[in-house]
Amino acid sequence: MSRTIRSVAVLAAVASLLSVEAAESAQLRTAVFAGGCFWSVEKAMEKLPGVTDVVSGYSGGDRRNPTYQNHEGHLEAVQVTYDPARTTYARLVDGFFHNIDPTDAGGQICDRGHAYTTAIFVTTEAERAAAAEVKAQVAKTLGRPVATKVLRASPFWKAEAYHQDYARRNPASYNAYRLGCGRDRALKAVWGSASR
Repeated sequence: MSRTIRSVAVLAAVASLLSVEAAESAQLRTAVFAGGCFWSVEKAMEKLPGVTDVVSGYSGGDRRNPTYQNHEGHLEAVQVTYDPARTTYARLVDGFFHNIDPTDAGGQICDRGHAYTTAIFVTTEAERAAAAEVKAQVAKTLGRPVATKVLRASPFWKAEAYHQDYARRNPASYNAYRLGCGRDRALKAVWGSASR
């Protein structure tokens, strides 16, 4: 095979791979959830089938470029990238609910205040309908009102680098926080054996 033919073949193969990658990434979707401490929600959502990436950040407020020290009005949130060929939006919502206390209107577990309240940020009417349906089922299952709000999506602001993948990069510190907070005990009290 001549050098020119080999070069053309290599370029064609690279172009084909890039085309497949572009098509696959074009099919991915994002969803935003606020569930208290974004470290915990990020860790939980990463385990769900079909999830390809989870980023910690802030959403729901008016402040532009919020930071951890200055995110008044925003909720700690995560942006979940998922493959709709492998999961549905409703399954993500259900997985999210099973990793929070949806009946807590004042925060989550030991994290209190507005920044730690729960919400599902929707971008379409189909997402709103799916979120509302899962929320109603959760209320029925728990036999209590669900405090988690379903809100129109607002800009998502990525948190500082040291917050990203915090549980994976700082396991001792994260596990001490989680144990001290009583997160697993609290979720078991809400969900029983259905907690995830």
